[in-house]
Amino acid sequence: MSTSPTALKRWIAWELTRLRERAGITRAEAAKAVRGSVQNIGHFEVGRRMPKPLELETLLRFYGAGDRVDFFLSLRDRSRKSTDWWIRFDSEEALPDYLKLFLGVETMADRVESWDTHLVPGLFQTWAYADAIVRGGAPKLRKKDRERRVELRMARQREVLGGGRSPSVHAILSEAALHHVNGGLGVHVAQLEALLEWNEQPNVEIRIQPFSAGLLTGVDGAFMLLTYPPEFDHELGTAYVENRIEVLYYEEPAAVAPFRAAFDRLRSTALKTSDSNDLIKRVLEEHA
Repeated sequence: MSTSPTALKRWIAWELTRLRERAGITRAEAAKAVRGSVQNIGHFEVGRRMPKPLELETLLRFYGAGDRVDFFLSLRDRSRKSTDWWIRFDSEEALPDYLKLFLGVETMADRVESWDTHLVPGLFQTWAYADAIVRGGAPKLRKKDRERRVELRMARQREVLGGGRSPSVHAILSEAALHHVNGGLGVHVAQLEALLEWNEQPNVEIRIQPFSAGLLTGVDGAFMLLTYPPEFDHELGTAYVENRIEVLYYEEPAAVAPFRAAFDRLRSTALKTSDSNDLIKRVLEEHA
C-alpha cells in the first residue's frame, strides 16, 4: 500500500474523534487524561497537530482501543517519514488545496469506484482530452499553469494505476460520456480508443450505463467511493463529491451508505465489460 502523510494524519485525526465520541468521552475528559488542554485535543482531532507517541497511546487506551496502539503508532511513524507523491506540483495554480486531501485519500485506497455522467474520469483521460477539460473549466488559466494541471493528472494515473500499485478500479460511465466531443473529433476518438486499452488492464473495469437503462432514480450526479485496506477498520470508506463551489467528503457510515446503494444500482444495470467495449467500438465506427 502506498503512503500519504496527508491522508494518514487526517485518518488518525478522524479516528481519534470517532473513538472518543463512541466512548462517550468529552474533549475536557480526554485533555485531563493526557494532562493537556482542550485546545490541544481539538488540534489532534482536526489534524492540525499530531499527538506525541505517549499522548496517542494514552488516548487510545482511555477510549477503549488499547489493542490498536501499535497500529496507530506505526501510522504516525509512517506519516513522519514519507512524502506525498504530488509535492512537486504543489502550487496554488496547479494543485488547489482541496485536491491535496483527495489525492492523499485516493493513494491510501485499495478500491476506487466512480460514476461519471458526462466526462471520461480523470484516471483514464489522455493528455489532449485532459487539456481540453482543464481549458474548458478554467479558460483564464495561463497556458503554463494549465499544462501543470494536466501533468498532475497524468502523474496521478501513473501513481494509482501503475508504479507497483494495484488498487481495484471500477468506473461506470453514462453513455453520454461517449458522445460528448471534447477537444475536437481527433481527441475524442483517441480518448475512446484509450478506454478500450484501459479495460484490458487486470485491475480496471470500465462499464457503460446505456441510454436504454432509462431514468436513473436515486442517483444525482458524479461521485467516487474510496475503500481502504481492512486494517484501517473504516467500514464503508469515503464518498467524494465535487461541484463548482465545493468538495464534500462523507465518511460516517450513514452518509456513505446512500452512495454505496446508488453505485450498486448502477452496477446492476450497466453493461458488462465486453458489452461496454462493443458499445465504445460502435461509437468509434460512427466517427470513422
